[in-house]
Amino acid sequence: MTRSPFLESIRQVMRTKHYSIQTEKTYLLWIQRFILFNKKQHPKNMGEQEVTNFLTYLAVNRQVTASTQNLALCAIVFMYKHILQRELTLLPDTIKARAPKRVPSVLSHNEAMSIINQLSGSYKLMFSLLYGCGLRKAELLMLRVKDIDFESRNVYVFRGKGGKDRVTMLPEKLVEPLKLHIEKVRDLHEKDLCEGEGKTSLPPGLARKYPYAISDFKWQFIFPSSVRCKHPVDGYVCRHHLHWTSLTKKLRSAVIRSGVQKHVTAHTFRHSFATQLLKAGTDIRTVQELLGHADLKTTQIYTHVIGQHSSGTISPIDR
Repeated sequence: MTRSPFLESIRQVMRTKHYSIQTEKTYLLWIQRFILFNKKQHPKNMGEQEVTNFLTYLAVNRQVTASTQNLALCAIVFMYKHILQRELTLLPDTIKARAPKRVPSVLSHNEAMSIINQLSGSYKLMFSLLYGCGLRKAELLMLRVKDIDFESRNVYVFRGKGGKDRVTMLPEKLVEPLKLHIEKVRDLHEKDLCEGEGKTSLPPGLARKYPYAISDFKWQFIFPSSVRCKHPVDGYVCRHHLHWTSLTKKLRSAVIRSGVQKHVTAHTFRHSFATQLLKAGTDIRTVQELLGHADLKTTQIYTHVIGQHSSGTISPIDR
């Protein structure tokens, strides 16, 4: 299939700005949808009215969520700002999708552990890290050997959400299981080296800047894929990290076996990490730093989740 030169120009700009591959794919998808919605007109011949019509269509006809509509807008704004050198101003008649206030679903400690205990091997360790460190799913998968400091009991998260770095705790109970797992990763890496491979997947251009890193064990993913693949940008054969869909499949079956009657995703363990810390009396600023929230208001939503535990309020029927 012939690729659009215009979309390819957007891809190249995104790569020079070091956007993630996932963001690249998502932005290009929404830009393509915007162009198709407007009967394949070139964006340089369109403006605020066409953008408004598209966003209104998403909200009214497609009934997308506010976050989805905003993602589409971000992609279109990027295109106009960085490719066409134009600033967009939304028209006042743009219909925006409503963003309902939601309280995150959380697990009790017993519920979280009952699900984790239904898992085994590396998957049990992965969900233990999600719950024990408050990691996002993508942050867990992106962990490399060098990101674990066993001596200080720290986990370093690099290029997390918003491109920010942070440090979170490494639970004592996970130290030995994680060390044993890393030794298995070392065995796999040495096997790859013996086969003339052993390269890991690095951010675009980094392999050229630090050629030693591409085969260095400390740069290997802690949860590597079982198969090698071609790097999507630089083209070399490497071993990427495990795909997120494998976590979803394992979690779904573990939740069923555990008997927990709640909607549970990988992110639920991060929510549960925060609420358990607050219940234990951890300062909310500390929780904010561990989660990597830029705004304290984002962390404060967990105080609503724990309800009576935060203020000592007792229901009249319990008196």
